[in-house]
Amino acid sequence: MNSYKLPEGNVQISFSGGRTSGYMLYKILEANNGLPDRAKVIFTNTGREMDQTLDFIQECSDRWNVKIIWLEYDVDEGKIGFREVNHNSASRNGEPFEKLIANKQVLPNVLMRYCTVELKIRTAKRYLRKNKWKNWFNLVGLRYDEQSRLNKKEKKDLFVNRYPMAEAKDTIEDVDNFWSKQNFKLNLPVVRGRTMYGNCDGCFLKSEDQLAMLAKEFPQRFDWWLQQEKNHTHRGDYGYFNHDRKLLGLKNVVDTQQDWVFDQQGYFCQADGGDCTG
Repeated sequence: MNSYKLPEGNVQISFSGGRTSGYMLYKILEANNGLPDRAKVIFTNTGREMDQTLDFIQECSDRWNVKIIWLEYDVDEGKIGFREVNHNSASRNGEPFEKLIANKQVLPNVLMRYCTVELKIRTAKRYLRKNKWKNWFNLVGLRYDEQSRLNKKEKKDLFVNRYPMAEAKDTIEDVDNFWSKQNFKLNLPVVRGRTMYGNCDGCFLKSEDQLAMLAKEFPQRFDWWLQQEKNHTHRGDYGYFNHDRKLLGLKNVVDTQQDWVFDQQGYFCQADGGDCTG
């Protein structure tokens, strides 16, 4: 059985805008000869995605003739909701994320990842419920070689997550091979198998070397995250995305030590080995 055939009923296809979710979307379109009306491809924009990611999403839509719904977290007169945007009107300066932080009055962190829940999961959920969906499947682009992310216990909800890439035993090698044969790609650097600056550019779940590269190559984008910490230092440990790795200290190292703290591939020496799972 083809793991990319759609299950019965309503289906949400979660598209993060990365190479892996792009691969999954293509395989779903291929296996189903397009998409029926009961299937919706959804991209939830946090406002911290790189322009290359937004361009890639639109190019997938145009080249593959598939409608991708762009959504953003929103707050209107104190009521949490969403707004539907497109490639031209999508936020590019972290506006949805700032609205969320202002509403929560505390920064998200490793132990309190409300950003993923609110900006992505619940934003899509609010949209689908407004469209009268009561229950549905959510297809997520987790690969077979991401077992640590696949084995997490999931809470009961209106939707059931499915992982067609894992079911098909597709790995990063399959993703790399696929994109090597396409005539367009996500124009972000890939280093040691990881897409630099994918998803939220300065996500606190990314490794120290990825954040250091952001501070070096895109200081203005790094400064947005740094400013959020400056705005919340009065909250003590809750005033940092990661109190063990404060962004001001990281930026000072990058600024004062310059290029010698990076290896030939641009990696921050002695960095931790974390990864973004947003």
